[in-house]
Amino acid sequence: MTDSLLPQPSPPLILIADDEKMMRNLLRRAMEKEGYQVVDVTDGESAIAAYQSLQPSVVLLDAIMPGMDGFTCCSKMRSFFEGDRTPILMITALDDPESVDRAFDAGAADYVTKPIHWPVLRQRVKRLLQQVSMFQQLEAANQELQRLASLDGLTGLANRRCFDQVLEKEWRRGVREGWNTTEAPQLSLILCDVDCFKLYNDTYGHQAGDACLQAVARVLQQVARRPADLVARYGGEEFIVILPNTSREGAMYVARNILAEMRTCAISHAASVVSDRVTLSLGVSSVVPTSESSQTLLLASADAALYQAKTSGRDRAVFQSPDLSE
Repeated sequence: MTDSLLPQPSPPLILIADDEKMMRNLLRRAMEKEGYQVVDVTDGESAIAAYQSLQPSVVLLDAIMPGMDGFTCCSKMRSFFEGDRTPILMITALDDPESVDRAFDAGAADYVTKPIHWPVLRQRVKRLLQQVSMFQQLEAANQELQRLASLDGLTGLANRRCFDQVLEKEWRRGVREGWNTTEAPQLSLILCDVDCFKLYNDTYGHQAGDACLQAVARVLQQVARRPADLVARYGGEEFIVILPNTSREGAMYVARNILAEMRTCAISHAASVVSDRVTLSLGVSSVVPTSESSQTLLLASADAALYQAKTSGRDRAVFQSPDLSE
């Protein structure tokens, strides 16, 4: 596909707010000459409404307007959209130090005086747009780094760090939602372990072991697929599933489906003492989060249930409730 057939990005949108018609027209022509889209308004209230609905790339704002002046308008734009990085460039005949300070205190990114030196305005708008673009690229890069820092490199699942954060968040949410109600939501965990995995690695090699863990990860994701569910690699051949708003019955239903899907995969495991196929042992636990208990009890209970599953023959799911008396 040639570049001419690819969708082209829209030109930057410049919002102009000035009560003088001649100045608005001059600013519009100057910005359109640079290839920008332009919307112009006559007062501060209209500027705020356009700012909200259009999300412009840059705002050119007259400082002196009837009703709401540009300083107040700029301050309100900043207070309405906390964290917004849209640059606001103040344009005014005032050039005294107090007015300049007032503009920047209100949140302006830059300041030019009338009569406008048009090449200077053009370069300042261009510079502000470049700053916006650089910030957006940096923000996207930071978000990608955060995403990668939360993932397990082998399976693509959430890693232990991400699991800990999500479990703590879900616990707090459960405490809030369960406050002063008789039908508080339960939070469930399923702790999974690949049976005889060391024997699998010794028999088939570590590359095959990695492929086996990836297959297990896919099974878990296919079964625990609600938007709020989280599947994470807990460590080594262990995985864990967070099931918010899920009762004991619901968690066991998910666990049984995991076992069934794993059997359907039919991954050969000639060295297993359980079966000739790869199997899982699952420890399941559920609790209503409260401010008097902690997620540590839920984790300990799921771990104890997993131990029971392994000592009673593996390839099964065992449920255990947390001991809230501890």
